[in-house]
Amino acid sequence: MRTLMRPALLGLAALFAAAPASALDLTKKRENLPDLVLGNEEGNDFVVENKDITLEGGKAYRLRIVAKGRQEYKFYAPEFFRYIWFNQIVINHLEIHGGGPPDHLEFDDPGEIAIEFVAIKPGTYTWAARGLESKGMTGTITVK
Repeated sequence: MRTLMRPALLGLAALFAAAPASALDLTKKRENLPDLVLGNEEGNDFVVENKDITLEGGKAYRLRIVAKGRQEYKFYAPEFFRYIWFNQIVINHLEIHGGGPPDHLEFDDPGEIAIEFVAIKPGTYTWAARGLESKGMTGTITVK
């Protein structure tokens, strides 16, 4: 039985080796989403630009989360983070790669964090700047 399985495994390995690398890498053709902006430079720390975002499942995206206000923003989107595949998180042109989702993204000062990902599971997911929800610092990310 063991020798019968070996040719099948070799055939499967040859199939993957023959496939073009670009066909296997969804992130090569990612779409840049509008920035999700927390606060503004005019002094309104509690406005949100592009608070509701709609995506298509199975596609690659890049989302920049930008803090412009002077608050400490703790960006939580636990269900959304759980149901996407992260390619990388980029902060100041430094890349973070890993096998699992972050707990949250925190901004102590103005700046940006970009996440590159593939949307996996359809649904509507809530995000919030923890502790600032009552000031309107919430929104949704919908994957269709």
